[in-house]
Amino acid sequence: MTTSHPPAFTLTVDTRPTALVIHVAGDLDHETCDELMRTVDENFAGPADPGARFPELRVDFAGLGGIDSMGLATLLMIRRRTDATGTRLCLDQRPRVLERLLEITGTLEHLTAPRDGSGGKRSPGTG
Repeated sequence: MTTSHPPAFTLTVDTRPTALVIHVAGDLDHETCDELMRTVDENFAGPADPGARFPELRVDFAGLGGIDSMGLATLLMIRRRTDATGTRLCLDQRPRVLERLLEITGTLEHLTAPRDGSGGKRSPGTG
């Protein structure tokens, strides 16, 4: 009998002129969520000049294996931080496992609806 091991968790950071992109691969769970939060904290704010912040934070889930409640809590924390800085959060290439978790927990619209400049919700999107 062979046992299957979860894929290794990796984060790849890609900086673009208008966005910070974090590519997630593997399981986002209680063992790995701190690494994602640390990566956001280390890369998101940019230089000390607040005007130099990225207007968008994109988290790409093309390589996501699975996600648990701690992974979801981390996404909610990231949303609070992006809202506080007026930054657009985009959850890209969401696999079915993530989409289902967001639907079941009622957080899909909260995490994907763009915000206007005053922190209010606009219409839902893929963001």
